Amino acid sequence: MIHGITVRLYVKTQTGTDDFGAPVFDETPKEVCNVLVGEPTSEDIVSSLQLYGKRIAYTLAIPKGDEHDWEDVTVEFFGQKFRTYGGVTQGIDTLIPLCWNKKVKVERYG
Repeated sequence: MIHGITVRLYVKTQTGTDDFGAPVFDETPKEVCNVLVGEPTSEDIVSSLQLYGKRIAYTLAIPKGDEHDWEDVTVEFFGQKFRTYGGVTQGIDTLIPLCWNKKVKVERYG
């Protein structure tokens, strides 16, 4: 049976605004279990570089029922930090037979 790993997701919470009115965020780590980490294809690497100017490191599959915001956040796994980008792709729960229904791309960060 397929089983994912536990990743640390840094949830952003707005704590105020700076002198220019831009929002200031604080990041709180949360554990998310059963996340699949996949290797990108060569086509994913090329298109990601052309579309976003970013080099994709992995693709994460998010378990069904997860309510966290995965857009433009820091995640940590394999002892390294990564940053999500490009938005979350979501499928219809009832049409997907496995435990994961969302995908997000990550790049190496920090």
